[in-house]
Amino acid sequence: MKYRVVETRAVNAKRGVTSDETIEFTSSQGRKRCPHRLRRVGYHDRETKKDYVFLTTNFALSAGTIADIYKSRWQVELFFKWIKQNLKVKSFVGTTRNAVLTQLWIAMCMYLILSYIQFSNRIAWRPSEILRLLQLNLFERRPLLELLGSGNESPPDRSSQLTMKFAWS
Repeated sequence: MKYRVVETRAVNAKRGVTSDETIEFTSSQGRKRCPHRLRRVGYHDRETKKDYVFLTTNFALSAGTIADIYKSRWQVELFFKWIKQNLKVKSFVGTTRNAVLTQLWIAMCMYLILSYIQFSNRIAWRPSEILRLLQLNLFERRPLLELLGSGNESPPDRSSQLTMKFAWS
């Protein structure tokens, strides 16, 4: 969308801020979707060597603070991506704050327990592989370390498992 700069403010280059502007959209579609002015903050991340542009309606905070908030927000997004991949939380059972936090705490505690078992017994398996083994042997009454073997061998090879062949494949 096309925009025009209404106001430009001084920036603190030491914090990585490259621009701090007030903008408004000039196209009819842009004005229709966003009729009010926005703050456009440019930021250069020295670690990743990437440039970012953040749009916000917050004119009270400094540009450096806005850049820090958005950087932190990205870390939160990465954290939830990690939760989905490692804690196997695909959907939340409840929608209240307490239900979501409880489910996350349970998943994190389970992951920490599995990581502790892996670390303390020098097991070469990943926590997700240990969890899979525990799920398959849920009703077995065997000591955990016996179930995991000595812990130094690699996880069972899944390539030898039976596969279903379809007539059309």
